[in-house]
Amino acid sequence: GVMSDQPSKPRVRRAEGRKRAPGRPPRSPDRRPGASREQLLDAAIACFVRKGIAATSLRDIAAEAHASPALLHYYFGDKAQLQAALVEEKLLPAIAPLRAPLEQAGDDVAALVAGFVQGVGRVAIAHPWLPPLWIREVLCEGGALREVLFERIGPQIPRVMVQRFGAAQARGALNADLDPRLLMVSLVGLTLFPIA
Repeated sequence: GVMSDQPSKPRVRRAEGRKRAPGRPPRSPDRRPGASREQLLDAAIACFVRKGIAATSLRDIAAEAHASPALLHYYFGDKAQLQAALVEEKLLPAIAPLRAPLEQAGDDVAALVAGFVQGVGRVAIAHPWLPPLWIREVLCEGGALREVLFERIGPQIPRVMVQRFGAAQARGALNADLDPRLLMVSLVGLTLFPIA
């Protein structure tokens, strides 16, 4: 009796402690869980671009990835945590390369604009999902990523450019009648919108 009960107890405890254990990927040397997690994030992006974040369920994402909803719950918990992971692991790293050309431009307004336009082009080629997702979820009213990205990216690229445009106006290097904020909006409209 005692010997036969011992092996089953840990198994029962594991199943109770992790209710979604059947959806878990095998932990073998040739298959790491991270690969499946990456696929799930890519599937989430595809669904979010196609249907929008609000209209996409975890079940939709699981179907897109040919995975079980339990696997999504294992990796991300819920949709809000998946969204946060998408921002941290996909969106912010995709946008990060835009900063370097803006820093290199210094006070040269033409180089600043060229750096932004070329940077957006490079980002769009590397991450074709980004412009349509940005238009749908950041620029459009009610977009699910609007607040988080205005808080996280707002202080960075657009603010830096608006400040540089203002400084250029003060030096007489840029038309003083232009509104630097609207100039930034125009640049986004001339780059992300046509690409999307």
